[in-house]
Amino acid sequence: MAATASAYDVVSIKPHKPGPQEGFGWRMAADGFSAKPIQPQRLLMLAYSLRTADQILNLPDWASAESFDIVAKLDEAIVAEWQKLPEAEIKRRQQPMLQSLLADRFELKVHHEIRQLSVFNLVVAKGGPKLKVSSAPGNSYSGMSNGYITGQGISMHAFVFSLSNEMGRQVVDNTGLTSNYDLTLTWAPNEMQASSDPSTTGADVGPSVFAAIQEQLGLKLVPSKGPVDVIVIDHIERLSPN
Repeated sequence: MAATASAYDVVSIKPHKPGPQEGFGWRMAADGFSAKPIQPQRLLMLAYSLRTADQILNLPDWASAESFDIVAKLDEAIVAEWQKLPEAEIKRRQQPMLQSLLADRFELKVHHEIRQLSVFNLVVAKGGPKLKVSSAPGNSYSGMSNGYITGQGISMHAFVFSLSNEMGRQVVDNTGLTSNYDLTLTWAPNEMQASSDPSTTGADVGPSVFAAIQEQLGLKLVPSKGPVDVIVIDHIERLSPN
């Protein structure tokens, strides 16, 4: 059985200072967690596996505006054991550790509630799905950027998670599709893509996300309301840098 840990061995958190041609992003691996830059809001989403920012209530403005550089290292004995684990399991084990980091360094206190929020139901469009069932063995792969999602051997659950991040609103899988798929979705992103009106495109350079999903995947986004698990911030403090 792989070793377990409840907290990182060493943590460094510093206010982010932009520099020329700097890299950015976050990484969760067997040796720990690192991010440059990252806002407390985004850290909360990673720690609690939240799909969209509207799942966090009562967050002060500074927590979505101020950025930090974080390096959180694991004990060497833990690293040696965790290198044998798949990536998804490493991420799952680090989520409660990120929660502990937030509680320790930002004095975070939260509670869960179920709220009725605007969502999109993902359903099969008229004519049926246009999806290729994957023959790829082993681990799945997925990637995304603004206006682009690709995946190899991914489930509908993984796809709607990525789509929720892009839409800024939770997408609920109501397709009934249970296989893993190879897919690529491209669309013309614009400020209205999360509108409750699927006919709104706001751009003539390519399809809206609503049109692209139907034309390329044979699926459809339907605006709705639904129960969503949210995190309510009871207390959070500005960081005392180290």
